[in-house]
Amino acid sequence: MPHISASPPRVRRIHSAISNKSASLGLALRLGCAAADGIRPGADPRIGFMLTERQQRILGLVAEEYLQSGKPVGSKALAERPDVTWGASTIRNELAALERDGFLTHPHTSAGRVPTDRGYRFYADALLASGVKDAKPFGELGLSRMRAEVDEAMRETTAALSRVTDLLAVATAPPPSSAHIHRVEVLRLQPKVAMVVVIASNGAVAKRVFSFDEELDPGLVEWASSYLNESLVGLSLGARMIADRLSDPSLSATESEFLERIKTAFTNLEQRAGEDLYVEGAARLLAEEYAPDLPEIESLMEALERRANLLSVLRSALDEKSSVFVWIGSENPAPELRSVSVVGANYGLGYRNLGTVGVVGPLRMDYATAIASVRQAAGELSRFFESVYEPR
Repeated sequence: MPHISASPPRVRRIHSAISNKSASLGLALRLGCAAADGIRPGADPRIGFMLTERQQRILGLVAEEYLQSGKPVGSKALAERPDVTWGASTIRNELAALERDGFLTHPHTSAGRVPTDRGYRFYADALLASGVKDAKPFGELGLSRMRAEVDEAMRETTAALSRVTDLLAVATAPPPSSAHIHRVEVLRLQPKVAMVVVIASNGAVAKRVFSFDEELDPGLVEWASSYLNESLVGLSLGARMIADRLSDPSLSATESEFLERIKTAFTNLEQRAGEDLYVEGAARLLAEEYAPDLPEIESLMEALERRANLLSVLRSALDEKSSVFVWIGSENPAPELRSVSVVGANYGLGYRNLGTVGVVGPLRMDYATAIASVRQAAGELSRFFESVYEPR
C-alpha cells in the first residue's frame, strides 16, 4: 500500500469523527469483539479472539491513527501517545505479529504500518459492536410528508447521505414484485382522449393513453378514477384479482364498456414498473483528495455506469441479517468494488426487506460516521415505506 498524505480538510473531518468515538470504540477493542451485527459471510468471527488484549488495542490504535493522518503508523508514534503504557520495542514486536497474521501491512517506503482488509474488518466490527451512534446525523428528512413521492424520497435520502459522509451514496428502490397499486388516475386530456396513470407503492409510474370514437363524458371519467381507486388500491401489481375487479358484473353497460377499453393500462405492471438504482455523489470520489485512496477509480466509475450489475450486487444484500453490514475490499461480491468499502443497511416493513441504502468509498473512510448515517437513513426509509405500503 503506498504512502498516503491526506489533504488538511479531509484530515480534520476524519479526526473530528474519530476523536468522538474513542471511548466506546476503545471498550469494544479491549473486549475483542468481532461484532455479530455486521460480519460478512466468510469473515472470520474469531478475529477478536485470535488476538491478545494488547494486540487488539494496538491494532485499533493503528487504524485510528491511519484514518486520521493517512500516513503509515510506527511504534514510536504509538509509544508517545499519553494513553499508551507500553514501550516502543514492545509495540514494535506486536506490530510485527499483527503483520504476520495479516492485519497490517508494511509499505516498502515507510517503517510504519497500515491496516489490511482484515485489519479494517476488525476495526469496523469493533465499531458495530460498540453500537456507535454519536456520529453527526443528517436530521429528520420528513419523508412521511411525501407519502407516495417515492422517487423524491429516495433522491433526498441519497443526497443527504452523500452530503453528510462526503462519500458516494447508493440506494435501491423496492423491487416490483413487492409493490402494490398505490393510486390510479384517469384523466380526460381531450374530448376524445383519456390517459390512465397507475402509481405503484415503489414509486414506479405507468401511463397509457387511449383514443375514443365519441366524446368522453367527464362524469364517467371521474367515476372511473373513483371506482378504480376503491377497487384496485392495495392489490399487488401482478394480482389476478385486478382483472376480476375490472369486469364486475354489477356495473352498468356504459361503465363496463369504458373499463374494457382501458383495461390494458393494468397489464404487465410488474414489467413496466422496472427497478431503480439511485446514485448520488459520484463527483465526490473524483476529488483530488481521494485520488491516493482510490487507485482503481476508473473501474468503480464503470461499475456505476453498468447500473444493472451494481443493482444486482445491492439486491444480494437483501439477505444480510445484520442491521448494518460492511463489505471491505476483497469481501465485496463484485470485482469492480474490491478496492473500496461499502457500508450499507436494508430498509423495509419489519417482516421483510424492501431495499438497500449505503455508501461507497475508499478503505480509509470514516467508518463511524458512515455506519451511524447509513443506519439512520435506513430507519427513515423504513418509516416512510411503512406508511406508503399500508393499503388504504
